[in-house]
Parts: sequence; C-alpha cells; structure tokens
Amino acid sequence: MSYIDLKYKPSKDDLICSFRIEPAKGLSVKKVAEAVAAESSVGTWTNIKTMKPRIRKMAAKVFEIKGNWVKIAYPSVLFESGNMPEIMSSIGGNIFGMRAVKNIRLEDVEWPEKIKKSFKGPKFGIYGVRKLLHVKDRPLVGTIVKPKIGLNEREHAKVAYQAWIGGCDIVKDDENLTSQSFNNFEKRVVETLKLRDKAENKTGERKMYMPNVTAETREMIKRAKFVKKQGGEYVMVDILTAGWSGLQTLRDEGLNLVIHAHRAGHATFTRNKRHGISMLVVADIARLIGVDQLHIGTVVGKMEGGKEEVYHIEDEIEKRFIREKGHYLEEDWGKIKPVFAVCSGGLHPGLVPKLMKIMGKNIIIQAGGGIHGHPKGTLLGAMAMRHAVDASLKNISLKEYAKSHNELREALKKWS
Repeated sequence: MSYIDLKYKPSKDDLICSFRIEPAKGLSVKKVAEAVAAESSVGTWTNIKTMKPRIRKMAAKVFEIKGNWVKIAYPSVLFESGNMPEIMSSIGGNIFGMRAVKNIRLEDVEWPEKIKKSFKGPKFGIYGVRKLLHVKDRPLVGTIVKPKIGLNEREHAKVAYQAWIGGCDIVKDDENLTSQSFNNFEKRVVETLKLRDKAENKTGERKMYMPNVTAETREMIKRAKFVKKQGGEYVMVDILTAGWSGLQTLRDEGLNLVIHAHRAGHATFTRNKRHGISMLVVADIARLIGVDQLHIGTVVGKMEGGKEEVYHIEDEIEKRFIREKGHYLEEDWGKIKPVFAVCSGGLHPGLVPKLMKIMGKNIIIQAGGGIHGHPKGTLLGAMAMRHAVDASLKNISLKEYAKSHNELREALKKWS
C-alpha cells in the first residue's frame, strides 16, 4: 500500500509532523518519507497478509514534500489519549534508526484539539505565576545556588537568602542537586524555606524557592508532598531525565505546586540540526503535560543555540513565532495556558537589555554565575541584576544607570 497522497487535505483530528529527511545513499526523499510514514503508523518493511481494509484507513499519509522537508498526517485513532510516551514512541521512535535514513529530524508537531484536551497543561502558567509573586509587568529575576553542589543545607539556604534580599524573585536548586550525603533534601528544604520567609519579611516582596525533586517517580512525589507540607509553592524537575511519565504523574498528582522544568540532557537529541528532535517539540510536550516554566536558552549566553533556536524556541519554525506577539511559549492554545520562558546559561547584567529586546517581558532571567560571581558577592550581584532590569524597562542605558548604581557599575566592569 502507498503512504503518499500529495492531494490529501489533513482533517482537524490529524496530528501533523514536519520532518527534515536526508535519505540514505541511492534512495529518494519520497521513498524514505513513505518508509517513515509506514514505520511510524501501521506498516512495516514488507507487504503483510494481516493488513485489513479498516487498518489501511489508519495509515499515516505523506501529504507534502518540499525539498528535504516532509509533512506527514497521522489520524488521531493511532494514539492513546493522554499517553505521551505512546505518542512519542510512534512519531519519534523507530524512525531514527531506520537504514533508509541518513539523517532525520522531527522539527515540529501540530497537535489536534482531541489530543490537546487529553492533557492538563500548566496549572499556573505565566499569569498564575505572576499572581503568586505579585509581579505584573516585568521579567522575573531568578538565580541558581552556586556552586552547583558541595554546599551543606545551611550554606545553601544562606546563599538563597542573600539572593532574595538583593532582589531575586526566585531561587532554585541546580539540576544535579537532589539529596546527596552532604546536602539532605528535607533538611535543605526546611532551612531554605525558613530563610525565604525571613527574606519576605525583610523586603516586603514575595519570594519563591524551587527545590529539585527529580528522582524515581514515587520518591519524586514523596518529595513534592514534603515541599507542600513545609509551605513551599514550587518544585523543579529535570523533565527529560525524569521522563514524560514521571512528569505527567507529578502534574496529575494535584499538589497545586508550580512546576519549573529544567531541560538537562535535551542536547542529546536537539543539538544536531540534521538529526533528532527539535527543542520546539520538547517544549510542546512539556507544555501539554503541564509545566509552568521551561528553560529555553538565552540567545546571548553560554549555551549552544543561536537566535534561530532560542528566539522562537524558539524559532526553528519561524512562521509559528511571527504569528504571535511574544515568544513561542505564549502562543494561544485555548485552555492550555502559556508557559514562562526561563532564560538561563551564562547571563550577567550586561546582557539583560539585549535579552529583553529579543524575548520581551514574559521571561524569567535566571542567572547563576552572573549573580554569585559579582566582585562583591551574591547580595550585590542580585542588586545589579535588578538594576539592569529596571534600567531596561525605563529605556535607560546600563552605562548611564550605573553612574548612580554602584552594584551595576561593578558588574559591568567585570563583564564588559
């Protein structure tokens, strides 16, 4: 049977994948596209006697081929509602290991309403988080306790406190700090939340702590419940190493906690622009399942990924960004709330104006070394970051603003 129908018009219930395909030597894009559609839906590598007429109607259809770009429509009946592992096993599974393929990259997915509605999406999203923090119209400022690992529970909490009273809204654990021998999870949460309350009393601002609950799923839920019991309002999870199932279990537990998603490990399949899965697809999945905040890179920081990747997540499919007024995670998905884009990786105050010009206000500026590496320490580093945000909101150059703000001047001197 053929899986190609260039006259096919996708229905509203079709899930549509955009692939970039490089065929193996001697094969055409058309031939490989057909093999991909077969392997990811109802077919296999040869004709089979068990293929019944009703099953043929479930086959994926290649309906557009433009150079190496291919669009394939999948009937929703192929997928189990609310089961992201099954969906990804289909559209992002065996196809990457096929001999017919030299390189293949899943660039984008257009999700039908039927599938969207089977996931909960963010509990809070951008505007729910803003309501919690009482911050309406500026980027949120966050930091990661540094060094990544090595501090004990009290040392960790003290660093967080300095960041909060300096002006940070949010402090989070780093991706590889969970519950090590030198820093026990439960003790760290108790100590840090204690100083969060102290920082709120001192500054008159809401402050948030994001403990990393990443672990085996049952342990992760146990840790999230502990955070809730101690008065915490946030948890952080390494979504790719924990897995889509673990993330969905956490979201569906109904703990009423903001979920901050770290993307540790994403580059194993997003970095190669010719093979793998784009960050755009990862972001879609995380949003459908229900994270409230997601790391997306910075454009201007230390992590790999230029404007084309980050700006539109960011913008591997440029037309989807241009249609919206803001970054891709703000795209209107009906009842699925927009997600806060977390800009992190090599940021310091000197980069803030450019970052805000590119990404807008609905971002979280998450700086680690760019705060703790300030010549005079964490407190003044946090102050410098808030000064940079304030200057940008007022359309005042950092050089000019630094004349009356010593903390910013010191930061700019170090990170020119």
